[in-house]
Amino acid sequence: MSLNLMYITNRPEIAQIAESSGVNRIFVDMEYIGKANRQGGRDSVKNHHTVEDARAMKQAVEVADVLVRVNPIHEATDEYCSSEEEIDAVVKAGADMIMLPFIQSVEEVRQFLKFVDGRTKTMLLIETPASAEAIDKILEIPGIDEIYIGLNDLSLGYGKQFMFELLADGTVETLCLKCKIKGIPYGFGGIASLGNGMLPSEYVIREHYRLGSTCAILSRSFCNLEKVKHIGVISTTFIDGVKAIRDLEKECEERISYFRENEAEVARRVKSICEG
Repeated sequence: MSLNLMYITNRPEIAQIAESSGVNRIFVDMEYIGKANRQGGRDSVKNHHTVEDARAMKQAVEVADVLVRVNPIHEATDEYCSSEEEIDAVVKAGADMIMLPFIQSVEEVRQFLKFVDGRTKTMLLIETPASAEAIDKILEIPGIDEIYIGLNDLSLGYGKQFMFELLADGTVETLCLKCKIKGIPYGFGGIASLGNGMLPSEYVIREHYRLGSTCAILSRSFCNLEKVKHIGVISTTFIDGVKAIRDLEKECEERISYFRENEAEVARRVKSICEG
């Protein structure tokens, strides 16, 4: 198993570099409504991509899927169209999957799935205490293809100082287990290049494997385009960075196989003992 790696960009040339390096999903981030206010002074990524960006990314890539994060469920105003209109436009732009962020209620999930109407795959971003605490009811709703646990906003909602506290205190594990029981793929957080990040990414990747995660966002620090401008350096950064992650995944997979094989051998020996 390899993680589906996702990278946020609205630049066709970067999307193609990411795709060629082994990134599985190009992430177009249209969410902006209320985001700056709720994230306060945190140094988090605040994009304002558009439907045209989604269309451009779909035209730029050949193998990678295009994932589009829309705005939270909202009505139309003088400033922006309604969620239904926004989602319809994203579908028509060719999105392969649509992500709903900042969920506050089970009803919002139902509305989202109704608006999508099976035309693309769907991903729910569990990043509010309300959505985390309603996860059992949310997972009962048909039409959810994947779950993603957003550690930045969720840690803010729970008053944490560091987003990976939720990984250490069992919150992420509990949510992952609930998804696993329902057979819905899930992922969480963001990962930097190996050796980087306040919590080095190799520790985070191993937790993805321990918890059975299937996807992860490559964080801004994986290749910070505000600092790295040369296209050759960007390409090398992606190629080397993704390869290092894949190499670590092989190590993780070997260890998982060791315990799976041991589990099967224990079952075989117990059965043999019981049978005589």
